[in-house]
Amino acid sequence: MDKLTDSEKQVLKDALDNVKKHVRITKVVCTRSVKGRGGDNYVGFSAAWDTIQDDSGGGADLNSAQDGDVEQAQHGGMTLKEGRIAAHVIAMQADLAAHEHATAGGNLSAEQLENARRAIKNNYTTLMVESLRNGNGGG
Repeated sequence: MDKLTDSEKQVLKDALDNVKKHVRITKVVCTRSVKGRGGDNYVGFSAAWDTIQDDSGGGADLNSAQDGDVEQAQHGGMTLKEGRIAAHVIAMQADLAAHEHATAGGNLSAEQLENARRAIKNNYTTLMVESLRNGNGGG
């Protein structure tokens, strides 16, 4: 790739800033698998933002926009920063549940589960704090 000029870099930066400012996240999906001697334990969590739909595919937002409520459709999702924090929360719960399932299925010992719980909670707390400190949505 050719090297960008300073003006091209600025145009790209402005475009990225504009996208980050306006993008809205409406759903977070996290899956986990814990492998053990007795097989795999799989957990998948899906969380939709501010909706009562069974599966938030954006249909309500599109319908709302078609009915003239464009502003509601544009502001119904999470910001990048909120989306990143939501992803951390849902991922942490998926990790914890997968390890609990592995323990219930005999693939992990109670001691391994407790060690995993401590590490998972500590690591995701660190990620959430970093996300809160980072004002632009994580890059």
